[in-house]
Amino acid sequence: MNVIRFSDLCARGQVAGKRVFIRADLNVPQDGTGRITEDTRIRASVPCIQMALDAGAAVMVTSHLGRPTEGEFKPEDSLAPVAARMGELMGRSVPVVANWVDGVQVQPGQLVLLENCRVNKGEKKNSEELAKKMAALCDIFVHDAFGTAHRAEASTYGIAQFAPIACAGPLLAAEMDAISKALLAPKRPLVAIVAGSKVSTKLTILKSLAANVDQLIVGGGIANTFMLAAGLKIGKSLAEPDLLAEAKAVIEAMKARGAAVPIPTDVVTAKTFAADAPATIKAATDVADDDLILDIGPQTAQALAQQLKAAGTIVWNGPVGVFEFAAFENGTKVIAQAIAASSAFSIAGGGDTLAAIAKYGIEDQVGYISTGGGAFLEVLEGKTLPAFEVLTRRATS
Repeated sequence: MNVIRFSDLCARGQVAGKRVFIRADLNVPQDGTGRITEDTRIRASVPCIQMALDAGAAVMVTSHLGRPTEGEFKPEDSLAPVAARMGELMGRSVPVVANWVDGVQVQPGQLVLLENCRVNKGEKKNSEELAKKMAALCDIFVHDAFGTAHRAEASTYGIAQFAPIACAGPLLAAEMDAISKALLAPKRPLVAIVAGSKVSTKLTILKSLAANVDQLIVGGGIANTFMLAAGLKIGKSLAEPDLLAEAKAVIEAMKARGAAVPIPTDVVTAKTFAADAPATIKAATDVADDDLILDIGPQTAQALAQQLKAAGTIVWNGPVGVFEFAAFENGTKVIAQAIAASSAFSIAGGGDTLAAIAKYGIEDQVGYISTGGGAFLEVLEGKTLPAFEVLTRRATS
């Protein structure tokens, strides 16, 4: 994608003495006392911030946190805990600035964290007045928050329209590169794994991928709906019978291209949805009326693993079974290990997918792990993200 990269501006010495406004994604989980329970997003934001400081910029960083009411700041909306953790990671003090829209005092070599941007009136509706005020604060706007790339808000889109220079930070640029490599110019065969509880939430993704991928592996409740579409019984398993026509259409679209949606040949069932429920492996043709399908069977898992090991590119979104329960994790575990062992370029995204990657310790063997949940799904749907669109336009204007 043709965008200006912040790293290139730094390398060319175009950042020294400039006021740099970085939109990061620092929306981290906290417990009831305001203690940060998981700091991945803060750690991921540090390279861009440090790059700006090393280049001699006056650095302003902002992010949303939680779901504040615009115009009504509350203590729990504050980025102060984020500033404290960022300061620990960077070995420096990180002051938090409130009421910053009309002006910020920051000198080259200094770093300030601008209070929760979603408290500003007009943020979510991309107010032009607010966006212009933000743009006036800086010489260079850096978008480094892929998790918000699918939202056209004042601090993600509007400011990019009006800032003197608008560019992609290293985190956003890495996402763009990985997405381009996986979807725009993939090494074949291209295999996509799309799993989850409902076809309805992933239907547009399935239709979009069916026009491009060589194998479309479905899992979870989605696989149950496809099993129904293939004429198999699924007992009382989670499925969406009203979407059988759509599932059949996806199967036919793949078949017309000489591609396939592999239907499970064996499954792991239980009578109740519980961690201690006895698990039974059975042929996909032998599912009883009172069975719940909670995982793909070992035969299916091995067949899919062979496909993944032979793939050129793998896109992974969603575990293929109830991997949180030990008796029903084998399918997801085998899939994860196959992706890790494959020489294919792999890109993975989505909260449950990241949890599975962490559980099986394959972080270093996945080509790229996407940091954006909703943004990653919209890319799979074939949508052009607002952030990509505006940064591409600004690079050529």
